[in-house]
Amino acid sequence: MAPKILIVTGDAAESLEVLYPYQRLREEGYDVHIAAPTRKRLQFVVHDFEPGFDTYTEKPGYTWPADLAFSEVEAGQYAAVVIPGGRAPEYLRNDPELRKILKAFFDSDKPVAQICHGPLLTAAVDGLAGRRVTAYPALELDMQSAGATFQDAETVVDGTLVSARAWPDHPSWMREFLTVLRAKSPVT
Repeated sequence: MAPKILIVTGDAAESLEVLYPYQRLREEGYDVHIAAPTRKRLQFVVHDFEPGFDTYTEKPGYTWPADLAFSEVEAGQYAAVVIPGGRAPEYLRNDPELRKILKAFFDSDKPVAQICHGPLLTAAVDGLAGRRVTAYPALELDMQSAGATFQDAETVVDGTLVSARAWPDHPSWMREFLTVLRAKSPVT
């Protein structure tokens, strides 16, 4: 049986940051499940840049069904967790079920992949203190407040924690995450 990977997300997650790791990890042979606050069809978004804007814009993206609710997740059944960005982490960090799930991954030193605004979730469970991370550059102060050393790089690996800035960094992010994942939970 293939190791299971959990993706935790919700409405307004960045479409590419959910679907790229979902497909890439399945291609690698992992059994990937998407968890959200409830079992429902999630509405993802697309963030992009427009000339003259000081920040990114947001447009509706793909929809995708959540396989299970956070309350149904048994973290011990999963080899790793992926935390996409977008706006979803802003409100998901307040979910006590999700915080319990993420804490279990950090307590067990299982691989964690986070990207963009995803580190807001790991900060909420004190998973960044003393670690090196990257995130969407606007979160530099948030990462420092969480006790992390922020690095503006495509991908930062700190033990089993693999972080990236945003979807343009996908190739480097997944390459490094798969290196960690294969060492901890290879597909056999």
